Amino acid sequence: MRFFEYESREILRREGIPVAGGGFATSDEQAKEIAAEVAGPVVIKSQVLTGGRMKAGGVKFADTPEGAEAAAREILNLEIGGHMPRGVLVGAKVPIKQEYYAGVIYDGIAKKPTFVFSNMGGIDIEEVAETHPEAIGRGHFSTILPSMDFVAKDVIASVGITGSELNRLTPILSKLAKLFVKYDMTLAEINPLVQLEDGSFIAVDAHMDMETEGRPRQKALLHELGVGEEETREAREPTPFEIEGEKVDSVDHRGVAGNVTEFDGNLGLVIGAGGGSLTLFDAVRRYGGRPANYCEIGGNPSVSKAKNLTKLVLSKPGVDKIAVMMSIVSNTRVDIVARGVIKACLELGYDPAEKIAVFRIPGAWEEEGFKILEKYGVEYFDRSVSMHEAAKRAVEKIGAAEGAAA
Repeated sequence: MRFFEYESREILRREGIPVAGGGFATSDEQAKEIAAEVAGPVVIKSQVLTGGRMKAGGVKFADTPEGAEAAAREILNLEIGGHMPRGVLVGAKVPIKQEYYAGVIYDGIAKKPTFVFSNMGGIDIEEVAETHPEAIGRGHFSTILPSMDFVAKDVIASVGITGSELNRLTPILSKLAKLFVKYDMTLAEINPLVQLEDGSFIAVDAHMDMETEGRPRQKALLHELGVGEEETREAREPTPFEIEGEKVDSVDHRGVAGNVTEFDGNLGLVIGAGGGSLTLFDAVRRYGGRPANYCEIGGNPSVSKAKNLTKLVLSKPGVDKIAVMMSIVSNTRVDIVARGVIKACLELGYDPAEKIAVFRIPGAWEEEGFKILEKYGVEYFDRSVSMHEAAKRAVEKIGAAEGAAA
């Protein structure tokens, strides 16, 4: 899950990393009051879980409380990337001598957290990596061994920073790593981390992502920040469809039916088995299909969980058919998934043979599952048919249905 900028700044403050003055406002009157407390020039930034705020007009500057009020009023009514802002961050505009980037990310290949530091802050770190790779320092660190300070200092020094600046930056990067571990983060970055004219350092902008599985362990933090239990907090605000998907998974501990993401297509997907879900989603698009959703099902879910996920997908406006597909499974019973999707169709009053474009889940208890599908006339495939071929068949059926309707 992703934090808003104002929440990320609060986490930094709690962990002893200095941040620019200011506060969060949900109205233009509050923005005016915060600007008056700052007693100087301020920057007003839209609080949305998407990028492109500056280009969209979601970042403005003001020299007076009245100017901040007017800017906040405009931003609060500005839609960015299809989303209205949660509020605005009113921050003190500080005299900047130098901008840096400080971050901690999880390296999925090395399976270790990694320091990332650059003396070119204020721009996307991806752009810096592409155009000035020499300006970025990196270093893995252990979540068990107490060597964060040493590695942090080495990473900062690798981009040519020495002396008092090195000594002042090291504890900031080290504290960022400690909060990364403490709060189950997958990303914690400060961009820019700025040096003021007096030589001190403060965080001006921050972004953080938390591991979804870490939410139960971080209930206290999330409660204090006002994060609702129903908020999935991905790259954008969750849709009602996605919130319902989270509920389907949470009411039953057996198996997984998660990562439900909404799209605008007409082919509903009930897919899973690790990377197979991504492969299947891409295959549907490759053959010209328009997915209505993305999801992941597996881990031997109950019939009820498979049924409720299928009912959610079938009930989505615009869905003509669904495709139920996985790679070869060993810990997910084929018959259970088959029972679940059939029951979903019947309870909604649909003919399973008409609504299920294809069923391609080979593996445990497949003979029993295939007997159930045969009874209702559902087309199914075993392991002799590839995932790509099954996806192609599903897209062809959607196309045939559209042609018949026309």
